[in-house]
Amino acid sequence: MSTSEETGPAADKAAEKGAGKPAEQPMTAAEEAWDLAKTVVFAVAIALVLRIIIFQPFNIPSGSMKPNLLVGDFLVVSKPTFGYSKASLVYPLTRLPVDGRVLSFAEPKRGDIVVFKNRKDGNKDYIKRVIGLPGDQVQMLGGRLHINGQPVKKELVAAQVSDACGPGYGAPEYRETLDNGVSYVVQECAGDEGPLDNTSPYQVPADHYFMMGDNRDQSQDSRVISQVGYVHKDAVVGRAERLFFSVDGQDSKLWTPWKWPFAIRYGRIFDPVK
Repeated sequence: MSTSEETGPAADKAAEKGAGKPAEQPMTAAEEAWDLAKTVVFAVAIALVLRIIIFQPFNIPSGSMKPNLLVGDFLVVSKPTFGYSKASLVYPLTRLPVDGRVLSFAEPKRGDIVVFKNRKDGNKDYIKRVIGLPGDQVQMLGGRLHINGQPVKKELVAAQVSDACGPGYGAPEYRETLDNGVSYVVQECAGDEGPLDNTSPYQVPADHYFMMGDNRDQSQDSRVISQVGYVHKDAVVGRAERLFFSVDGQDSKLWTPWKWPFAIRYGRIFDPVK
């Protein structure tokens, strides 16, 4: 039996196809390390840009906004809402000698919960509710909030909430409703006799806001001029929008990981801030 071999251009192409491509050489340890480093740098850069431009995570370190925000709440602060200033940046860019806001299409409204840089406390982040707008007069009389000479609507919600102000210390809660319809609950750990329940009138300057905590007797806010005072619009970081996590640190510690699942406040996750 005789056989025949194919010759010519068709045979050459078939030979090339059969040979295939040479196997790729494996990456060296140095190349793998460099590839990993680039991935990490890109991921950090993207996260940093998102944090500067779109949102900033913030956790609640104190009880000044109880009962609406609790210690251990983690929330998202929207930066585009009020535009950008150096307060929107991250340290050390927050120390840049620049003033003003850019892309500011909206102003904080009465009742908004905002994060701002407290210039009287080392530029630390504070979170409070906007109560007074530029030009407003704000005053506390007998525990009742007055804006421009008019008392804010205040209704009793609960006569005594157990442990509201610490273990064994209860407090009443009230619902305040502002003139623009924004409604929220405040608590009064000292009733109507706290040191900040009767004040002189505060006249909010132009381009400034008057901030107050919802935990009226345990909040260092604009009522304390020497510590916080009026907040300039350029110090506003953004508006608090939504919780993304919440944990009760009193019920778990780093050294008791078996308690962590039970310390998470599952019912608060993804709740809107209001």
